[in-house]
Amino acid sequence: MTTKPATRPARPFFSSGPCAKRPGWSPQHLDQPTLGRSHRSKIGKARLKEAIDRTRALLEIPDDYRIGIVPASDTGAMEMALWSLLGPRPIDLLAWESFGEGWVTDVVKQLRLEARVMKAPYGELPDLSWVNPDHDLVFTWNGTTSGVRVPNADFIAADRKGLSICDATSAAFAQRLDWPKLDVATFSWQKALGGEGAHGVLVLSPRAVARLESHTPAWPMPKIFRLTKGGKLIDDIFEGATINTPSMLCVEDYIDALKWGVSQGGLDGLCARADANLAALEEWVRDAHWVNFLCADPAARSNTSVCLRIIDPKVAALDEAGQRAFVKKMESALESEGAALDIGGYRDAPPGLRIWCGATIERADIEALTPWLDWAFGEAKAAIL
Repeated sequence: MTTKPATRPARPFFSSGPCAKRPGWSPQHLDQPTLGRSHRSKIGKARLKEAIDRTRALLEIPDDYRIGIVPASDTGAMEMALWSLLGPRPIDLLAWESFGEGWVTDVVKQLRLEARVMKAPYGELPDLSWVNPDHDLVFTWNGTTSGVRVPNADFIAADRKGLSICDATSAAFAQRLDWPKLDVATFSWQKALGGEGAHGVLVLSPRAVARLESHTPAWPMPKIFRLTKGGKLIDDIFEGATINTPSMLCVEDYIDALKWGVSQGGLDGLCARADANLAALEEWVRDAHWVNFLCADPAARSNTSVCLRIIDPKVAALDEAGQRAFVKKMESALESEGAALDIGGYRDAPPGLRIWCGATIERADIEALTPWLDWAFGEAKAAIL
């Protein structure tokens, strides 16, 4: 049995989605004039437009890119893009974790389009040089369930013929996105800014808009996927008129988080906070004997959804069910002590831990967490092995 640490994280919320609220968050900080009002009222549209404008400013999105608030979180935003844009060109799909695998399923099994698929196991990246600039490209910037991100967008050609479609949901607000290399980017504010779930954000370049207005998909389009009417982009979607009814309370919460992001030094400040949190974990892992990162390459290691694997020989010798039981024992011990919540690895990922290190997390809480991880490992080992 190991001795319990003396200090607990002040905020033990390390979930990878919905993520921790910003430091100092309280519902009393939310403006509430839109509650109980129609999202199509003058004030409702104005607040939705403000959320769009603040998103552009904080993420430094080019002025000629369109930004829309859409249904069904990042999944809805990505599926709108895939179903609306794909078809005219050959397709390259990159997958190295569960969400990338999901986009492969959408394209190959649901839309039944022929595509080249390049996969890599959890913890690794595929060969990015394989991407063909004449093809449409679908990829995740940051693998939420594997802790692996692309180091940059150098593998995307500036003079590409195809569109690059990027799931950026756990990268936005913590990693710099190379906008000139992205024709479509999607994310949800319940990730790196700690907003509430169910809403997605869809960002379109002028090239993506041109594809929308020149291409008619061969399949029926559900109402919530329709971005054009009469061959023209539905501009209202990108000015605050949503396709379906949004939660105005969630919108107000998002605006509050965007304002907080500005107060932290904008995008540079948010990235620095996430980097500092990852650095705190890296310092601990260097001295820990029982754990390591799932992603071995520091250049590709996520600074948000940080995934850890247990390398202790006795634990590693267990079968997968035994390793998952070991991790569950650690999770339960930490939760019972109020030291860490929701840090289990994703169900499809290898057994291990996943600790959110995005900008809404305080480095002091990461530093307070690490002794508790050592303690929980000791508790689980004494109980199981």
